[in-house]
Amino acid sequence: MHTPPSDDLATPETAASAPRPAEPGGPRRAASPWRGRVMAAGLMLAALNLRPAVTSLGPLLEEVRDDLGMSGTVAGVLTSVPAACFALFGLTAPRLARRWGPGAIVCAGLAAIATGLLLRPFAGGTVVFLAASALALAGIAVSNILMPVIVKRWFPDRVGAMTGLYSMGLSLGTAAAAAATVPMTDALGGSWRSGLGVWALLAAVALVPWLFLARAGASGPEASGPEAGGTDTDASAAAETAAAPAAAPTVRITRSPLAWAMAVFFGFQATAAYISMGWMPQIFRDAGVSASTSGLLLAVMMAMGVPLAFVLPRIAARLRHQGVLVVVLGVFGLTGYAGLWLAPAEGAWAWAVLLGIANCAFPLALTMIGMRTRTHAGVVRLSAFAQSVGYLLSIPGPLLVGVLYQHSGGWGEPLALMAGFMVPQIVAGVLAGRDRHLEDEG
Repeated sequence: MHTPPSDDLATPETAASAPRPAEPGGPRRAASPWRGRVMAAGLMLAALNLRPAVTSLGPLLEEVRDDLGMSGTVAGVLTSVPAACFALFGLTAPRLARRWGPGAIVCAGLAAIATGLLLRPFAGGTVVFLAASALALAGIAVSNILMPVIVKRWFPDRVGAMTGLYSMGLSLGTAAAAAATVPMTDALGGSWRSGLGVWALLAAVALVPWLFLARAGASGPEASGPEAGGTDTDASAAAETAAAPAAAPTVRITRSPLAWAMAVFFGFQATAAYISMGWMPQIFRDAGVSASTSGLLLAVMMAMGVPLAFVLPRIAARLRHQGVLVVVLGVFGLTGYAGLWLAPAEGAWAWAVLLGIANCAFPLALTMIGMRTRTHAGVVRLSAFAQSVGYLLSIPGPLLVGVLYQHSGGWGEPLALMAGFMVPQIVAGVLAGRDRHLEDEG
């Protein structure tokens, strides 16, 4: 099923306003409102589970290191594993979506998250812990790639609003895991294994609506129905995704300046995010802040994304050039790093707020992926390339922070590195924010 020609000329905010011609295969019907509501709820629940595997570990990293015998360098490797898994497994998402449909793959991804989080507390050594973490992160990776695709397919006239809802859920899950992990660990007996394992329950809850959506059809609001001689299965989504490359731009994605700008911007904002999630509690603890308060400070950083992730995509969708938002977020980040270097404990809450605002570059990047494409095929290609290459670029960051921390014995050099990463993020974001589309480069 090919995307109607009118979609190719529409912007993300107006794609649904134009009438769609009937396809040669028969009439098309709009999805019932209840299914749209289930999809919105499914997006929110899935988003809640796309970061707890990472942020639940940060506040307990010291306990995990001591129990499993990790050095600072190995812990740096551990904080780089999310980016590595997102880059590696994210590349498989478009092919898997063509074969089984985006909804089915998100469902499988949530099952992998639940399984990995359930197995991780039983690890007796670093290797098993990393393997269980990698399973959960593989599920997160494919879901990361396909969420913008599902948003654009189901809500083409509300890309900014639905990206904001999804990003708000992601930020809420991130913050909740950071804030609640230590108290839950204490309530469950004080073992880090119980504190990390409990997050598998949230993933299991999120799996429920996606089991239904994958079975009933998460192909989009205009999947062919029984009256058209078809069935509401996710296979229609797979067929559309498989057929989409025919309408896709002819330029190779690796030769697209826009795609590379998006990838670099995404990569450096991911670097900042995973350094924060992996190391920020340790920075505060080394400054004399307690473990529980350090977890709360990380939660504050992540919680800043809850309101801003809902508002920022709406603002971005109304601007022709999103570069001004990129610069503003970058300035907040640089100020936060400077504060951590000068007075990490005294101004801890202020620095957490500033860095939390800076980390809202993530929902901005997701919104820009949807705005820089005209077609479903384009958003699949740009999302997969920008996120996979971006996460690949972000792998060295947390590892380098761990190495510098191990060898310098302090946080001066690591904080200088973090601030330095903000410069290419700003430059690439300004370039990616220009008013143009991937398809136009063909």
